[in-house]
Amino acid sequence: MKKIVFLHIPKTAGQSVHSDLSRIYGKLRTSPIRVHHQAGQNQQFPSGFDLYSGHLDWHHPTQFGENVFSFTNLREPYERIASFYFYLLEKAHHASESILSSPEHTGLRRVKNWTLDDYFFGGDVAWQNFIKDHYDNFYCRYMATGRVRGAIQTAGISKDALIERAINRARTLTRIYQLSNLNYLEEDIYTLTGHKVFIQDTRVNAGPKAIRRTRWQDLMALTNDETTQTRLESFAMTDVAFIKRLGDERLLI
Repeated sequence: MKKIVFLHIPKTAGQSVHSDLSRIYGKLRTSPIRVHHQAGQNQQFPSGFDLYSGHLDWHHPTQFGENVFSFTNLREPYERIASFYFYLLEKAHHASESILSSPEHTGLRRVKNWTLDDYFFGGDVAWQNFIKDHYDNFYCRYMATGRVRGAIQTAGISKDALIERAINRARTLTRIYQLSNLNYLEEDIYTLTGHKVFIQDTRVNAGPKAIRRTRWQDLMALTNDETTQTRLESFAMTDVAFIKRLGDERLLI
């Protein structure tokens, strides 16, 4: 079977994709590196495996080797931001106090105890870097830099320049799928592996099944401060323009 690299962006059905692919390829053929901080940037794709899947840093597809099917999934930007926030909030509410008090779970403690405004726009420089890395136009920063935490590297770059960098690197991937059209991914996996998967209708960590409003509307309902709402909207605006460019250039399936 062909070597596959799946660049998993949080809250884009990645757990479901990884679950199916790892089942097909098996443990011995699946790289154990699932998160970028598990290895140095030059060791994100250790040799000897046929499936690489996770929140991974990538310099350029040449580091994947030859004859590789590389892809990622994109969700509507506003919905991804809100879904990620509510995912962490739910996780925090189920965590014990001992876990929440530990330094490595500062993010969970803050998402549970801080107001929406404090969580997104308060804290020190290190915390704001965390917020920018994970929420602020993540698609563009990730594509432009190849880093999960790419906010510092893209600080000061104009919107147009950031989009252009992101587009140029996006062109080097084999496929970029929309979360609403993962049936195309299912078809490609069948072509590549001979195995049928059912990702579109079966997702891991999908969140509540019955949502009357969008996740973004739920997020906006947590504050009446128009300034906070406007600042949060700016976290998706560049990504919205990026996705439009991907569509215009037929890079998005």
